[in-house]
Amino acid sequence: MSTRYYFDHNATTLVGDAVLEAYTAALRDVPGNASSIHHHGQLAKQKLEQGRRQVAALLHVSPKEIVFSSGGTESNNLALFGVAKAGCHVITTGIEHPAVLNPCARLEQCGVEVTRVAPQPDGIVAPDAIRAALRANTTLVSVMHANNETGVVQPVEEIARIAHEAGALLHVDGVQAVGKLAVDIPALGADLYSLSGHKLAAPKGVGALYVRQGLQLTPLLYGGHHERDRRAGTENVPAVVALGAAAQWWNENGAEERARLAALRDRLENAILSVNQDIHLNGNRHARVPNTSNIRFYGISGESMVIALDLKGFAVSSGSACSSGAVEPSHVLVAMGLNNEQARSSIRFSLGRTNTADEVDALVRATVESYWHLRRLSPAFDHER
Repeated sequence: MSTRYYFDHNATTLVGDAVLEAYTAALRDVPGNASSIHHHGQLAKQKLEQGRRQVAALLHVSPKEIVFSSGGTESNNLALFGVAKAGCHVITTGIEHPAVLNPCARLEQCGVEVTRVAPQPDGIVAPDAIRAALRANTTLVSVMHANNETGVVQPVEEIARIAHEAGALLHVDGVQAVGKLAVDIPALGADLYSLSGHKLAAPKGVGALYVRQGLQLTPLLYGGHHERDRRAGTENVPAVVALGAAAQWWNENGAEERARLAALRDRLENAILSVNQDIHLNGNRHARVPNTSNIRFYGISGESMVIALDLKGFAVSSGSACSSGAVEPSHVLVAMGLNNEQARSSIRFSLGRTNTADEVDALVRATVESYWHLRRLSPAFDHER
C-alpha cells in the first residue's frame, strides 16, 4: 500500500499516543459509574474530575465551569437553547459552523429573532457590525473564535465588550481555536465557550462547554443530576480522561507546536502561491490560526483537486467535513464575497501534530502537479489545450 499523508486536521485529528494510552487504561481499569459511592464509582469520579481540572487549566477557568458533552455540536446547542427563549433576539454571523447556524434556524421556528451578520471580505466580522445589529431584546451573541474553513480568527474580546455593554451574553464556538490558539477565556470575556475533543487529538464523541459561574442554563437533556444539573446522563469517563490528557499535552506543548505549525503552513502557502497569479489565499493572512490555509485555484474544481490529491496519497478538503456531499459552494466563502465558481475552486489544507516539513514539500509537489494537469483539462483554459 502506498504511503498516505493526512492534511485534514480541521475535520478531525489523529488520536495522540499519550491520549490513546490514557484512554485505553481508563477503559480497562475504570469500570465504575462516577455517580456510584462504592470504590469503583469513586475511582471513576476521581478520573472524571481530573479530566475536568485539565480542561479547565487549558482554558484558565474554574473546573466548576466545565460541562462535559458529546462534542462541539452538543455544546453549541446547549449554549444556544440554554439561553435563548421565544421573544428574544440572537445575533450570530454568516460564517458559523452548521452546529450554530442550524440551531439558530430552529430557534427562529420557536419564536426567537435571529440576525446573521456578514463578514468583511477577509473573513473577519467587524465588531461595529455586531454593535449595529444589537436590539433592546438581544439576549445572546454567538460568534466563532476561529473559522473551520479559512482559519480566520475573530476579534472576540472586542465583541464581548460590545455584547456586555448591551446586556447580552456572548457564546463563542471555540472548536477550531482550542490548542491552535492560547485560549484564556476570562481575558476573552466569553460567557459560554464550546470545544470538541476530536480537534485536539482526543477521541470523537467527547467535548465540553464552559459556562461562566453563576450563569443559569436550561438543559437539553433531563434525567439525573449529572454535571451540576446542566447535562443529564452518565459521563463517558474514559473519553473525558482522554480529553484531559489531550488538554494537558496542549497546555505543556502548545506554544512550541503552534510555532512549528505556523512555519509549516507558511512553507506550504509560499510554495503554492508562487506558482502563478491564478492562485490566491482566501481570508486574512495574519489573523489566522497557525495550521490552516484556504487556497483558491482559478478555473479548477476544488472537488477535482481533492480527488487528484487523494489519488496521490494526500488527504485535504474542499470545505467543512460536516457539509461534505453538499452540492452548494461553501457558505463561508460566499459570505465573504466570493462567487459560486470561486468558492467551488477552493481547497482547505489543515496541518497537525503528525505533519513534517518533508510531508509538506511532498504535498506541494503533488498539488502543483495536480494543478497543471487539471488546468489543462479545465474549460477555463481552452487556449492551453
